[in-house]
Amino acid sequence: MRKLFYLFLLFTFFFSLSSQAQSADAHKAALRQWKAGTVVSEQAVKAFGVDHCFSQKPLPDAVFARMQGRSYPSGCTVKRSELRYVRVLHYDLEGKIHIGELVCNRLIADDLVSIFKQLYLHRYPIERMMLIDNYGASDEQSMRVNNTSCFCYRTVKGQRTLSRHAEGRAIDINPLYNPYVKVYRNGKRKIQPSNAARYLDRDADFPYKITKQSLVYRLFIQHGFKWGGAWRSLKDYQHFEK
Repeated sequence: MRKLFYLFLLFTFFFSLSSQAQSADAHKAALRQWKAGTVVSEQAVKAFGVDHCFSQKPLPDAVFARMQGRSYPSGCTVKRSELRYVRVLHYDLEGKIHIGELVCNRLIADDLVSIFKQLYLHRYPIERMMLIDNYGASDEQSMRVNNTSCFCYRTVKGQRTLSRHAEGRAIDINPLYNPYVKVYRNGKRKIQPSNAARYLDRDADFPYKITKQSLVYRLFIQHGFKWGGAWRSLKDYQHFEK
């Protein structure tokens, strides 16, 4: 029986080593292929190179194909050459590292690379960062799951005017916890995402909340962005634009 026990321990040990090796290989592959949303280890990031994880470049064909008919609909007046694909890493509240991606205007691409690298180094939590095309280019659906996103060719909420997002010059950070709210004269409120009413109390304590004391606020302001949380006619706590 003792021999069987030791054999079991030996098998468990080698199985554990094999599983760890397979996991490490999977993380490295995810970084090479840049699979947004994938959780990777610090060891894999170090082996891959942190600096390689923060970059911007013209839209790859595969990324542009994902956007067609979604965030980049027929009739979009923004030229593909004006947009950039941004790769970043970000931590979540649990301290896990996620692969992130954004599409933005070339004029703010370097800003975003710099800002998100600093946020990563300070372990500032961002829950999710994938292209809005993963959610059918639906702003509501993307915000409901707290997805941070940038470019989407659409109008301003409730208007016909094109949004700054349509130019790729605005970004929404942790939008579920930092909602958009407009109060009309009749007392009615418009809240987006629609499941974010509990986060309108900005004096309450909850995760992912953006305030003027937040690192994310300070970095965006330093780079010349304006914050929707400081607007008077409405509040858009998730929103930074330039």
